Amino acid sequence: MPGYLLGVVGTFVVSLFLAYWFLRLRCRGIGHPFGPRARRWACLIVVGTAVLSAGVGLLIVALSDHVHAAFTGLLVPVGLRFPKMPPEDLTPKTLGAWLALPFSRLYDRMGDDMQDWCDIRIQAAEPKPQWIADAVTYYYDQVRGRLKDDKARARLDEWQESITHKIGIVRLIDLDTTLARLGEALRRHPSTRDVRKYTDEDLLKLARRLKSDALNELNLFLAYIYQRGYHKLLIYPFRPGVHRDQPRRAEPTGRDR
Repeated sequence: MPGYLLGVVGTFVVSLFLAYWFLRLRCRGIGHPFGPRARRWACLIVVGTAVLSAGVGLLIVALSDHVHAAFTGLLVPVGLRFPKMPPEDLTPKTLGAWLALPFSRLYDRMGDDMQDWCDIRIQAAEPKPQWIADAVTYYYDQVRGRLKDDKARARLDEWQESITHKIGIVRLIDLDTTLARLGEALRRHPSTRDVRKYTDEDLLKLARRLKSDALNELNLFLAYIYQRGYHKLLIYPFRPGVHRDQPRRAEPTGRDR
């Protein structure tokens, strides 16, 4: 095999690894580029980048007549490291727009993967209020020691504290606590301090509202840790058949049947 072909093949192989690495760096803080839905577009970008890299290397060899010039094509994958490469705000039917299309589709599918991942964990914890508080504590314990960003840790700590506080009030309502004790508990945390005046008839409505708020915050919590690369956490609570990365339909209750 001619020497320049060896250089081109070597450029292609090395570019595959570089493109994979730089794509993961590019998506850090956004999501998982190789999730179930996003994987097809991520592979297209990685392979396409490697082909372009080899093509650039072959062109430079043809122009310079130097075999080692083929490795100049290894500069191409570096472009994946920069969020604005290729540009994303160009008008349709331009070269830049066609280059940006796979990235646009990749980001869309990454968002779908993240929502699927969050939904299946929300559905698992939703049946019982205490499971919601236990779930956020479980997930937080898994990532807290690995977070190096103090701001990220503080943000997760605020969500975890807010969720457990709201679920604690829901449990008080279930235990038929007095209005005085309930009011004291509501004033204990900023997230519930401004809850409007309530009566005995409002307590069930208040419990549903607090549970809904806690689930919404759990969804934000899960999305936040997913975007930071913690997308392999087991599902809480642990039940047979739950640990799958595909969303499940909620089973109908006796009232629905």
